[in-house]
Amino acid sequence: MQIGPFHLRNNLVLAPMAGVTDRPFRQLCKRLGAGMAVSEMTTSQPHLWDTAKSRRRRDHSGEDEPVSVQIAGADPSMMAAAARHNVEHGARIIDINMGCPARKVCNVMAGSALLRDEALVGRILDAVVAAVDVPVTLKIRTGWDAHGRNAVTIARLAEQAGIRALAVHGRTRACGFGGSAEYATIAEVKSRVRIPVIANGDIATPEQARHVLDTTGADGLMIGRAAQGRPWIFRDIEHYLRTGQHPAPAGWGEIAVILTGHLEQLYRFYGEETGVRVARKHVGWYLKASDVPHATLLRTRVNAADSADAQTRGIARHFARLEARAEAAGAIGEALVA
Repeated sequence: MQIGPFHLRNNLVLAPMAGVTDRPFRQLCKRLGAGMAVSEMTTSQPHLWDTAKSRRRRDHSGEDEPVSVQIAGADPSMMAAAARHNVEHGARIIDINMGCPARKVCNVMAGSALLRDEALVGRILDAVVAAVDVPVTLKIRTGWDAHGRNAVTIARLAEQAGIRALAVHGRTRACGFGGSAEYATIAEVKSRVRIPVIANGDIATPEQARHVLDTTGADGLMIGRAAQGRPWIFRDIEHYLRTGQHPAPAGWGEIAVILTGHLEQLYRFYGEETGVRVARKHVGWYLKASDVPHATLLRTRVNAADSADAQTRGIARHFARLEARAEAAGAIGEALVA
């Protein structure tokens, strides 16, 4: 898939998720098959640009290209300034957030709340595209609610403004994350514009990925919650789309290597004290996504650990035991067959 001058390795994109898609997670997902990864949303409020959180979100050191940074806000001039600011700090693609359903974002008329004001949407798109020389992309929902599905109208505004790709989450803001994604709406959007359309929503398996591409005609797929604790989902989907076959599933040993490597990057990025705290939620996601035996016991130990070494040693021991048991079971099975 092509976005401006950037030819992505495939058409799979990690969705922007607040508190999740920091630099360590983006890099990991790229290494495991994502063609692009979009940052957590960054504020357009200038007085917040120099906070510790904002400085971390602007840290793209060593990140594989293209670096895509999402900005959020409701004032066209401030959004334009935020776009310029982030380009100056390493962004190579600017993504505009008009899809976030969070109440604190919508209450200030940002995120998906913007979909209720099409004129304002147009002004923001025009201002941001004019402000920077890098590609600008847009993420939206299908509308504010069931009575205001205006994704096609917004898509046309985006194309006219010079937006280079459009990601559509197949739910209205009122839906939150409930119900099923509306792939028919995404298909209609795709049929009405010429820019790349990226489908988002309920893509958690290789089979579903194939189904969504076939159903919507979308150019790419955006995956969010399904990647939490399972960053290799991009590798699995890429393999399935290319071959029609599932790759060998990740074993306990490989999961342990991916997980502990991820945690080590978190410790380096945040510092040990904060990194240990951030690691806890990621460990919980890994344990749930892979249905790890005795996960409650391990998670309790990880959450109680107050050092990076204690966390990683506990995880390594737990997974080593799981791998040993799997190998023993495999040997027994081979002996019985023989």
